[in-house]
Amino acid sequence: MLALPPSLDTHARLLEELQDLAALEQASPPDGAAGAPADDDGLRVVAWNAERGRFPDGAAAMLGAAGAQVHLLSELDWGMARTGQRHTARDLAERLGCGHVYGVEFLELGLGDARERGALAGQANAIGFHGAAILSPRPLERPRLVRLTRDGRWFDGELGERRVGGRMALLASVDLASGPIALATVHLESHSEPDERATQLAVLLDAVEDYAPGGPAVIGGDMNTSSLGPAHRDAERLRDAFRADPDRLRNPIPHEPLFRLLDERGWEWRSCNRLDQGTQRVVEPGPDSDGRGVLHLDWLFCRGLEVRSPEVIAAVDPVSGRALSDHEAVGAVVSVSPARADA
Repeated sequence: MLALPPSLDTHARLLEELQDLAALEQASPPDGAAGAPADDDGLRVVAWNAERGRFPDGAAAMLGAAGAQVHLLSELDWGMARTGQRHTARDLAERLGCGHVYGVEFLELGLGDARERGALAGQANAIGFHGAAILSPRPLERPRLVRLTRDGRWFDGELGERRVGGRMALLASVDLASGPIALATVHLESHSEPDERATQLAVLLDAVEDYAPGGPAVIGGDMNTSSLGPAHRDAERLRDAFRADPDRLRNPIPHEPLFRLLDERGWEWRSCNRLDQGTQRVVEPGPDSDGRGVLHLDWLFCRGLEVRSPEVIAAVDPVSGRALSDHEAVGAVVSVSPARADA
């Protein structure tokens, strides 16, 4: 693949030919896993960008302490040298006593970013998958992969890595006594403008509507809502942006059209998230920092659900205190509203 012309036409052909990029792996929960909770208990959902899934023991301890019944995860390797050739989604699922659904976002044609290539020089990937997963001790029904982008922007290497694939979302559902709740984990493109992120989310909202028309649903993931995009690499434009709104990193909402889209489509986001806290984890913080950055990149979006107890969960190993990712996790408890359950 690396020897082929690094063109968009080549990428489009590979995306169609590589069946693994359209496939899903599913594993059932282990025997004895927890059954569906009573409706009045709600369903605790946590979304997290695991940044490769490098630290399975620490990640399982952190997620286990969060007490979630559904984990919406992104950036999980399978067969990559940088994560010891492990299947990181399967590792986490086994440690948490969960079943899982896994889908491939990218086939990595190299060892990763510049830092990883330097550290792993001379090694090779056994498989090279990088993707997303939904984990739960409850059965995950009707899994589906939704490809949000197919433009091949990572294929020619100009973004620092060579990859085949595109941003995607995974859908599944869990059954409660009041009926099913649709779930989606998503990772919007980091190298995109705010309006592109809104376009990607619109594809997912359409897919959720097709999957569960009008039904209760929760979407979680890394939305990359930095308020900025590649156009701001121009220094003058970046200065102008911060002159106009010095607080835009802390509060990206006015600059990200996807929030208007959610309002227009009847999705709730205000009550699902801690708007006063960033979700960036600074991996090597200074002596006067608690390790939490100002960027708010990670979100839960809900439809047809009552939501309580939103929180930002520190992505640190509870034992060693080591940072597990450059993103915090976000969580909330969701339940089907009584009126919807009666209907």
